[in-house]
Amino acid sequence: MALLSVLTPVLAVVLCLVVGFMLLGSRKTKTASTSSGKTEGASKADFRPWVDQDLQDDTEITAKEDEDGDWVDTIEDEDLLHVPHSTPRYPEETMLRRSRDMYTLMNQRRSVRFISPEPFPQEVIDNVIRTAGIGAHTEPWTFVVVSDPETKHQIRRIVEEEEEVNYRQRMGDKWVHDLAKLKTNWIKEYLDVAPYLILVFKQTYGILPNGKKKTHYYNEISVSISCGLLLAALQNVGLVTVTTTPLNCGPQLRLLLKRPANEKLLILLPVGYPASDATVPDLKRKPLDDIMVRI
Repeated sequence: MALLSVLTPVLAVVLCLVVGFMLLGSRKTKTASTSSGKTEGASKADFRPWVDQDLQDDTEITAKEDEDGDWVDTIEDEDLLHVPHSTPRYPEETMLRRSRDMYTLMNQRRSVRFISPEPFPQEVIDNVIRTAGIGAHTEPWTFVVVSDPETKHQIRRIVEEEEEVNYRQRMGDKWVHDLAKLKTNWIKEYLDVAPYLILVFKQTYGILPNGKKKTHYYNEISVSISCGLLLAALQNVGLVTVTTTPLNCGPQLRLLLKRPANEKLLILLPVGYPASDATVPDLKRKPLDDIMVRI
């Protein structure tokens, strides 16, 4: 009995320690489970299948550039010459007429998926791209114009293979359902049919003849401005296109077209006359008051 009375406090202490460790382990497991659930939920919430993974790298300027000796100043000449600039000044009546005429022309622009194979002069494409190249002073773009039938077919094969995966797996039911009314799918016949394909690559940084790198600030915004000018220039000459952004095709197309790693595919445009039986969805544009705020 004396021995038992001596051991009882010891057993009580041991039992308390065991219970304490059990409770602590249970709390850690619960915390880890909750944290894992939050991470999984966050990843699902952040999942954006419409974002091309290839476009997400090298789009922002990082501190690493400052540490890399291969970079040069964007404008090396500190005494860059500034020259006078002026534009034509029209009478108000002429301004109003020109603004209405421009709107009337551009309001006819539609995304057309049925394109005629009828040829037209290469010089038209040259001039259209010259116009697009006015976009921004760093000029962080490359326009690849493809007319070779075999290369066009290889582009179609790459795009259709990836697009089928997009439609069946990546995009999800809601996105596929939203596209159903447009009668679009992963079959891209126009990539073979259109006389020209224009692939617009953004340059995440420039590469100079001496191999050094040049920073391209706001490269994606600059290229987007250029693409707007490109679409307007195509409309101005009576050609049609459909603005396609083939998800996850960039790396394969870059290799096919032998473009360097600093270039990322932003948009692909099949260009030509509309087919004789071309149709477009009967969509209505928003009225001015829905897109403009006066302050």
